[in-house]
Amino acid sequence: MIELNNLTKYYDNFRALDNINLKVDKGEILGLLGPNGAGKTTAMRILSCFIPATSGTAKVAGFDVFEDSIEVRRRLGYLPETPPLYLDMTVGSYLDFVGKIREISYKDRKKSIDSVTERLGLQDYRDRIISTLSKGYRQRVGLAQAMIHNPEVLILDEPTVGLDPNQIIEIRELIKSLAQQHTVILSTHILSEVSASCNRVVIINEGQIVAEDSVDNLENRTIGKPGWHISLKAPKELDWKDLIKKIDGAEIADEQESNGINNFNLKLSSKDDFDAFFSGLASKGAVFKEITPIKATLEDVFMKLTSNEEGKEDK
Repeated sequence: MIELNNLTKYYDNFRALDNINLKVDKGEILGLLGPNGAGKTTAMRILSCFIPATSGTAKVAGFDVFEDSIEVRRRLGYLPETPPLYLDMTVGSYLDFVGKIREISYKDRKKSIDSVTERLGLQDYRDRIISTLSKGYRQRVGLAQAMIHNPEVLILDEPTVGLDPNQIIEIRELIKSLAQQHTVILSTHILSEVSASCNRVVIINEGQIVAEDSVDNLENRTIGKPGWHISLKAPKELDWKDLIKKIDGAEIADEQESNGINNFNLKLSSKDDFDAFFSGLASKGAVFKEITPIKATLEDVFMKLTSNEEGKEDK
């Protein structure tokens, strides 16, 4: 549905995008992450036909954003960080205005407005002046204008910024439901939103893609060896450390003892080794009080890949 090939963009001598290659499938929700100035906004502006690329190609639904920009605009909806709303208009009149710009006929325009307002919970607000709406509902109106022409692709830039927790949950659920009919690119600084909503994550740093994978795979790759936090009560005569050291590649860290309970972090070469570790100690009378897998968060992944060159080497 979206295809970028060797996409490069210069602003004078500054290279904002450096040979970006990316494919996004139909029905996918892709999270686009990166620090400020990484190139995310430039990529979205090129896809939305707002600015041209310096070199390379970008296609939406098979149409080139430079050569077939009108066709691309017909198939794409865009919600920028600040929704393009006319605050003195009612919700209904604003959506009708956007529908006219989108060249939707009067008959189809009415159906589109009915459909999008029902889908976004705006039916009871169609006669309200937009300036009287809460930020959450203004965001819904902004999303409605992006969806009014039922586009195949939606690009959402920081759709939950400034919303309260309840509004964030509502918008998150809306975004997840959109994948049933749309391909979605979600750009955000709120990493938990990506974890909760996206099938796949692309991290851009200094104009290059430094990571591209599912959230789970990125988190597993970042932490390296599988690890667990262990709370263990062992018989006094049992040298439990010696048993662990016999497991090839085992590592013990952050060991503490309190009231006969040994707390430590354990890393093993593979998850398969955990069975040998557990059964070996349990058979000797050791009692496990806690076993908690150690996982990297998406924040850990983001920091690792954007604070040094390691991400580029991995890629």
